Amino acid sequence: MFPLQARGKVSEIINGAIMHYRDDLDLQNLIDFGQKEFSCCGGVSYKDWSQNMYFNCTAANPSRERCSVPFSCCLQDTREAVINTMCGQGMQAMSYLEASAFIYTNGCIDKLVNWIHSNLFLLGGIALGLAVPQLVGILLAQILINQIRDQIKLQLYNQQHRADPWY
Repeated sequence: MFPLQARGKVSEIINGAIMHYRDDLDLQNLIDFGQKEFSCCGGVSYKDWSQNMYFNCTAANPSRERCSVPFSCCLQDTREAVINTMCGQGMQAMSYLEASAFIYTNGCIDKLVNWIHSNLFLLGGIALGLAVPQLVGILLAQILINQIRDQIKLQLYNQQHRADPWY
């Protein structure tokens, strides 16, 4: 049950990121890094880029990037010194077999879920490493609150007993 929930959440995040690819430069760089790092393209396949209004493959789309995919989907040619940022032009109009000669056709969802599963202890350690100092801070703050309350009670007690004429 949990792996399906994890896969569903990853799918939701990746598809949302694909839709807003050109809206945010940081998001664009993150997606490009992920696609290069995992050698993948899109969510389930490279055709998922049709969800983005710029890469949408409908005839009504006036964008120059219609039916394209980002350059980070392209297979890297080590002989080329300069990255061809237009290498993904028209790839969505091709079949899987034709496109696989130029771009990664497999999606990133399964690769990202597999990476998360294989690095679960590392991610858990990082989360724990971030949570422990927070919990220590909360504990110390609570101790400080209790000490302040004790001081207030002590001051009130002292004020009440100073008013005693026999003091």
